[in-house]
Amino acid sequence: MKNFLKNWGPMFLLIILVLAARIFVFTPITVKGHSMDPTLQDGQKLISSKISSYDRMDIITTSEPDDPDRLIVKRLIGLPGDTVVMKNEKLTINGKEYEEEYLDEFKKMFAEDKLQKEYDYDENFQAIASQATQFTQDFEVTIPEGQYLVLGDNRPISKDSRSFGLVDKKYMHGKAVFRYWPLNKISLF
Repeated sequence: MKNFLKNWGPMFLLIILVLAARIFVFTPITVKGHSMDPTLQDGQKLISSKISSYDRMDIITTSEPDDPDRLIVKRLIGLPGDTVVMKNEKLTINGKEYEEEYLDEFKKMFAEDKLQKEYDYDENFQAIASQATQFTQDFEVTIPEGQYLVLGDNRPISKDSRSFGLVDKKYMHGKAVFRYWPLNKISLF
């Protein structure tokens, strides 16, 4: 028995540590859909940290409030107590204007042809974008305690807090910290 533990003990310990980390520290996630284009594309794989703190503009994983079994990836825009205003493509939080450089590529394409070439794979997306008057429609919200505002980067078609409402803290699963697939897009967040 001593010989067995000496030979196999480290392997069992390693397996237990990996399982514990998977349960308590990180979650692998697959991006599903196009709501985070161009930042993240459909099918990309991420690691989400369950122990990281949340900051404004982080990419997070959360359950949809109207479908808690569905895990989604969104950008955290508003924190509890924030007043968030989107007016004429300008994001203001608590009176401070924020630049959203990660939207620049799609905003440019939206200005050129309302993303019709980008959405040539989906007629429904083309119809939604063609009816949009701006990349991000105007809104204003004050976020109560324990709630968060999340948005997709592909604003014309994203299902996010503008449609399903604010996200309760209990539905938040983690912060995206690492993209590991595809290999040519490996990156830390």
